[in-house]
Amino acid sequence: MKLIRFGEAGKEKPGVQKEDGSWIDVSSFGQDYSEQFFETGGIERLKTWLDKNEYTCPTVSQETRLGPPFCRPSKLVCVGLNYAKHAAEGGMAVPSQPVLFFKATSAIVGPNDNVVIPKDSKKTDWEVELAIVIGKKTSYVSKEEAMDYVAGYVLHNDYSEREFQLEQEGQWVKGKSCDTFAPLGPFMATKDEIKDPHNLRLWLKLNGKMMQDSNTSDFIFDIPTQISYISQYMTLLPGDVISTGTPFGVGLGLKPPMYMKEGDVVELGIDGLGTSKQTAKAYK
Repeated sequence: MKLIRFGEAGKEKPGVQKEDGSWIDVSSFGQDYSEQFFETGGIERLKTWLDKNEYTCPTVSQETRLGPPFCRPSKLVCVGLNYAKHAAEGGMAVPSQPVLFFKATSAIVGPNDNVVIPKDSKKTDWEVELAIVIGKKTSYVSKEEAMDYVAGYVLHNDYSEREFQLEQEGQWVKGKSCDTFAPLGPFMATKDEIKDPHNLRLWLKLNGKMMQDSNTSDFIFDIPTQISYISQYMTLLPGDVISTGTPFGVGLGLKPPMYMKEGDVVELGIDGLGTSKQTAKAYK
């Protein structure tokens, strides 16, 4: 199943993308895709409800704005430097354990919303990433059991302001949390939709030119390792997001480096998780 949310920002309604690509409004199910939805077996309850009610659900126009495919999670945890070539292009050593940082959840926007280049930014960069959505509360989970806690997967562009991140006393969270820096979607695919999350092509284009083109098979730390590791330091709640790192091809790693400017168009995608598109706007 593919979960979507649609409508005006801040007033999104829950929906589902059907197998034929069309969208339906499931507001009459009576629950948005929140922490409580995931915590109370919402995916299975929705599947059961759809078996009886799918054909009475209103169709949603594909011209409608898509929002993030679930309500704002309690946290968005990111794993840095999880592809060896990306670490190398940034001049950083391959880590011996996952590198963790947070993005403020206020950075989360819809998949095709504009990305706003922050005030005083000179080095806004792109990063296509596979993100995991947690389905059940957990802490201190083993690698062997970690996948039992995955609800699904979603496409994420982990926008970064490199000067804020790397040149101002190493404040990664500052460079990652600017408004609009976490477009998610177009949909959340439930776990059963993605047969092997460790073999997915992910790519990103800037103004039509391919910048990133890799595969999750190049992970340094696989998904069970990431979930287990993070859970040793914090409780993961239903609906929380873990973003698994970006491959090589970011602006920081180019020679010379290249960063985004107003009017740039970024397109990205992952096998089985659709595509998204953001246009850069200057802060005003």
